[in-house]
Amino acid sequence: MGKVFLVGAGPGDCGLYTLKAKKLIQKADAIVYDYLANEVFLEWTKPECHIIYAGKKGGDHTLKQEEINELLVTLAKKYDVVVRLKGGDPYIFGRGGEEAAYLVDNHIEFEVVPGVTSAVAATAYAGIPLTHRDFSSSVTLVTGHESETKKESVLEWDKLARSASTLVFFMGVKNLPNITNNLIKAGLSPDMPAALIQWGTTCKQRSITSTLKNIYEDAKKNKISPPALLIVGDVVKLKPKLDWFEKRPLLGKNIVITRSRAQASDLVSMLSENGACVIQFPTIEIVPLEDYSHLYKEFERLHLYDWIIFTSVNSVEIFFKKLFEKGLDSRALYNTKICAIGPATANKIRHYSIIPDLVPPKYVAESIIEALGKDDIASKNILIPRALEARKILPDELKRLGAKVNVVPVYKTVLGSQDKDTVIEMIKNNMIDYVTFTSSSTVKNFFKLIPTDLIKHNPKIKFACIGPITANTLKEHGFDSHVIPENYTIPDLVQEIIKHSLTNKIGYL
Repeated sequence: MGKVFLVGAGPGDCGLYTLKAKKLIQKADAIVYDYLANEVFLEWTKPECHIIYAGKKGGDHTLKQEEINELLVTLAKKYDVVVRLKGGDPYIFGRGGEEAAYLVDNHIEFEVVPGVTSAVAATAYAGIPLTHRDFSSSVTLVTGHESETKKESVLEWDKLARSASTLVFFMGVKNLPNITNNLIKAGLSPDMPAALIQWGTTCKQRSITSTLKNIYEDAKKNKISPPALLIVGDVVKLKPKLDWFEKRPLLGKNIVITRSRAQASDLVSMLSENGACVIQFPTIEIVPLEDYSHLYKEFERLHLYDWIIFTSVNSVEIFFKKLFEKGLDSRALYNTKICAIGPATANKIRHYSIIPDLVPPKYVAESIIEALGKDDIASKNILIPRALEARKILPDELKRLGAKVNVVPVYKTVLGSQDKDTVIEMIKNNMIDYVTFTSSSTVKNFFKLIPTDLIKHNPKIKFACIGPITANTLKEHGFDSHVIPENYTIPDLVQEIIKHSLTNKIGYL
């Protein structure tokens, strides 16, 4: 018999998963997850993990609660570690208590792993402290959606109104008129500050402030819909001063990343930290070659090369991986100078305890050749390990200047297609703000996967290219780049997107 872990997934921000939650997800043989659980956890699971979606939203139930209860018992009889992943905290309006009781009745061992509840997290992200010595010394958590089996409400509205407590209503948007009317009838001031927080702690977070008597009409005007929290109390007055999360410059912007998933982490994290909703759509995949015999031959004659030019992080990683597999290490490059194209490539080379001799100020062929030219490259032996298919301008120009150049492929790029349908659907629904391109290959493959006509009929989409070469490739497909950083790096690309977004006041939702 296995064991079931009732695990809180937090309110939405993947950084608010607990360490214990992540550890259990990594160990899980089966996972049953909810609508509000951030799906980043899918990246942590074992390949063989059995994953079941049991989300419930607004009356649309994939599985009824009774079916979920029975499913957990069935899974526990089949698997050792079963994780029931619930948004927020399992025991705060998450029906975790019901599931735990059912497991006990069926003699299934269980544990509860608390999660960060949205009452605490969403309010903090919205700039509303639940307690403050000048405004409130207590907090009351209330469900805005009581069980349908109850004959009448058990909420004592008069006590809530007299409590001088901060009131937090979960799942209360649909019952907003009923909640506000009952509180006012019970004696709470109609002018009491109130706030609604939608999709708290996520890139889609929005919040509004109003008064108890006006919050319903303001919610309709601003199209606030579930999931959302209602906060009632004087602490709402602090929001304008303490708001921090919603000031992020890219909050709510949907930005597509087309580079390979293995390379995308820096771009994903930088965009996310600035509030963006990142859609990973890797149009290229980096794959190894079937035959490395040509590279192995060059390992035997590395001492003959004056320069090795690394053009990407991929070329560095694969070059050294193969070097190590042959029983060699960085000492094999003792007689060779190293040129790194771009700071990311340079940093990766430093990872192998080698300081590049040259990092050209610009990451285009002209700048590289100018920088190398100072070393009098005529008759010099130069090795360029890079992708199987790449632009010829750099080796051709070096040869023209008299260098002896040997280009050796170390990897190839292939067409990616993951999440194609999701991106197409978002484009059709006018939901994409920016598409980012970090190489000509990402541009070419994007338009192999996404119909050009679909883009032409969506003027909202803006394109961000890491440099002029990538922008020229985009131009060949009939589109101009709206964002090109002066320095062709990921941090500069992100900053230019922020600048463009703020300058053009691109809205969201």
